Amino acid sequence: MNENPDTTPKTPHRKGYLRSFVRWLLIGVALLWSVAVLILVAARWIDPPTTAVHMERRLQAWVSGFVLTNPGLKGLHHKPYEERYEFVPLSQISPDFQHAVIAAEDQRFYQHHGFDWNAMEIAAEGNMGGGRIRGGSTLTQQLVKNLFFGTGRSILRKGAEFTLVPVAELVLGKRRILELYLNVVEWGPGVYGAESACRYYYQTSARDIDREQAAQLAAILPLPLKRRPDHMYRYSGLIQDRMRQMGW
Repeated sequence: MNENPDTTPKTPHRKGYLRSFVRWLLIGVALLWSVAVLILVAARWIDPPTTAVHMERRLQAWVSGFVLTNPGLKGLHHKPYEERYEFVPLSQISPDFQHAVIAAEDQRFYQHHGFDWNAMEIAAEGNMGGGRIRGGSTLTQQLVKNLFFGTGRSILRKGAEFTLVPVAELVLGKRRILELYLNVVEWGPGVYGAESACRYYYQTSARDIDREQAAQLAAILPLPLKRRPDHMYRYSGLIQDRMRQMGW
């Protein structure tokens, strides 16, 4: 009786490969998250030399050779990318400027702990109702996004942001969060930070900017590459009204 033993080599079990892949993927994610936490801890004392948004804009400028800027300006739709980024202490930024940004972007900044659930609910209802798409992000959320994730939108990015925002609130505190945000946020084509914005648009310092100019600058924050402060009189007036209502 002839026996033909099966000499075909056994293939590795796919489930084993899948488990190994998932395990290493989770380890990688945990390492990246830990690095982000360490960066946030360091940011309590060290001013960030750059951010994800800064690097994203540099890459875009490198690929295209120019940066698209302020469509409202005739003949200046494109120009070579020039970066302006100067970090200054919060004490050198006008209180009017600080208050204008809070009134425009996060009116409950000093009341929430990183997430403004009421603002998020209002934003969601407005978006579902077919109105203008708007967000309910706090300054803390926007800071985390600027530092680590750039301008892209995805569920994974929002999930990672959701885990880092409480860490930022815990290790940085409100004053440092505001200081970091005002210094790293994008105010125009290659213009980052309050000091650079004031000098770029008004040829003055962040310390000396007046109340009306501060409100105009705050008004462009949602779309800094598509708006100019001197075109934002109506919205900047609304921001000044909010400042008065908030006791500023």
